[in-house]
Amino acid sequence: MPHRPHSQHRQHRQHRRLAALSLALVVGGLFTATSPTTAGATQTSADAAPCLTPDVHVEDAPAAARGGQQLRDHREITAAEQARIEQRFQRRLAARESAGARRATAVTIPVYVHVMRDANGNGDVTDTQIAQQIQVLNGSYAGAKSSTATNTGFSFTLAGVDRYNNTNWHQDKQSTTYRAKTRLGGKNALNIWLVDFSYLGIATFPWDYAKNPGIDGIRVQYSSLPGGSATNYNLGETATHETGHWLGLYHTFQGGCTSTNDEVSDTPAQASSTTGCPAGRDSCSLPGLDPIHNFMDYSYDSCYTEFTAGQSTRMNQMWTAYRA
Repeated sequence: MPHRPHSQHRQHRQHRRLAALSLALVVGGLFTATSPTTAGATQTSADAAPCLTPDVHVEDAPAAARGGQQLRDHREITAAEQARIEQRFQRRLAARESAGARRATAVTIPVYVHVMRDANGNGDVTDTQIAQQIQVLNGSYAGAKSSTATNTGFSFTLAGVDRYNNTNWHQDKQSTTYRAKTRLGGKNALNIWLVDFSYLGIATFPWDYAKNPGIDGIRVQYSSLPGGSATNYNLGETATHETGHWLGLYHTFQGGCTSTNDEVSDTPAQASSTTGCPAGRDSCSLPGLDPIHNFMDYSYDSCYTEFTAGQSTRMNQMWTAYRA
């Protein structure tokens, strides 16, 4: 389960306690109802309905958000497991294509956003922020941030927003339970849960959907949305990064300085993740500088500009194999 550690967590919690957040229980014509299945959870939604997770490694590294050699953004995947995943993926893709499936060049993904507030309303985001987040996803996946970026063919449309008042869910406790109770749509639907935890984000991979469909999606630190309080990580690119995992991408530093690396040939191998935006960084003896501007590294949001053509191909193949 991929995740991005969150360096601003302590600072954010202190800021949050000082902030006065208004609580609107009726937004955009949606209604408020009390969940019949979970005490203390209040839902704001017109269409929300009920629809394990691998271990998460909790790191205490506030100075090294998304970077540092000891940090992980998903469960540890050994080289042997990675090889097995790739073998199964290639077999499944070949079977799908033999059955007549074609690799889509344009895919529109419905997005359901679940805002997990605590009992006092902390953790709320505005409808404007949510709309801006969708715009960020669309721009980043369309290659709009750089002349060298690839248009992946994926676009995103907001399918629904609901808001829950539940302190445990807000803190990402009982995550298997709350995701299973709130997830909407099928395997092609991206569910985003906005929570307050020690990471920037955590995602599931597409090959895990068949085993655990109820938890499929991404969890995102709510303060990382555009205009949020997560310094260096508040331009909305955490959702871009986690959605990349949801679509089948590894980190660009997956496997370290090896020829296999992230299973994508046009992302230069790197020995470790990036922090900040260090131009010219070269952590690996293999050809090419570290891809610090790639959405699947751990750089600052302002440093992120691109997916590669190879990553686009992999995401589209993953879509055909697992989500189409």
